[in-house]
Amino acid sequence: MRQASRRRRWKANIPLMLLFIPGLLFFAIFKYAPMGGLIIAFKDYNFFDGVFGSEWVGFKNFETIFKQPQTVGIIRNTIILSVLNVFVGFPFPIILAIMLNEVRKTWYKRAIQTIVYLPHFFSWVIIGGFVLTLFSTESGTINHVLKSLLGEPFPFLFNAGSWITIYVGSGIWKEMGFSAIIYLAALTSIDPSLYESASLEGANKFQQIRHVTLPGISTTIVLMFILAMGRLMEVGFDHVYILQNPTVSNVADVISTFMYRIGLQGAQFSLTAAMGLFESIIGLILVLTANALARKYDKGLW
Repeated sequence: MRQASRRRRWKANIPLMLLFIPGLLFFAIFKYAPMGGLIIAFKDYNFFDGVFGSEWVGFKNFETIFKQPQTVGIIRNTIILSVLNVFVGFPFPIILAIMLNEVRKTWYKRAIQTIVYLPHFFSWVIIGGFVLTLFSTESGTINHVLKSLLGEPFPFLFNAGSWITIYVGSGIWKEMGFSAIIYLAALTSIDPSLYESASLEGANKFQQIRHVTLPGISTTIVLMFILAMGRLMEVGFDHVYILQNPTVSNVADVISTFMYRIGLQGAQFSLTAAMGLFESIIGLILVLTANALARKYDKGLW
């Protein structure tokens, strides 16, 4: 009986397993197979000898990277920008989702959703054009206003503090709407009767959000936070590269731009592979740490 039941379940799940195959192949080919290339982090790689024929140098590439004076600054910039992206930008999709959930006019809600989702589909080249149009010292819209009011422009993109603010703000603006979709989906799982009970008890909107809405999506919030911690060392390349300039390189030069400059432009592939491996290991440690802390409150991912 048990074998027959297992066979029936197996046959019933065949269509679902077939649907799973393309996703499995994607991760196997594009995510796991390239990990084999990490071996060049421990080799003096060159095109002529190839991955397996290049000379084995052990941890020499790691020693070379961390002996360079700019390495500490690059890692510091990466951590600072990543922390700002995570901890400053993380609450905005939650706030937006809660606000949209409270809108009762369907046409208005859909219009706002379309407007806030749209930036996600723009490339960073287009976003960079928007930023230059707004904040350029000579021709920026904001500096035109400042000239008329104060008599002189402000170098937004050439000042370290304002550059970081623009970098973080543009990232929030681009991804806030699309990230809110997950929280909107989580909000639909909250029982409406909980809001009715809270209202009968005299709770206002803010109290309902605090005591019903936020606890109702807390599991999703923790899950998204754990995943965000895994990307803490990944500032991304396009965003930084489009906005950076030599004047703010002391805060804008990060691991991804270092890997592009040294690896692709300088053809030192082993050094950049070592830096990438270091970045990945730190990300893994952060994910495990965040999940361990979440498990103490029964909210862990695994």
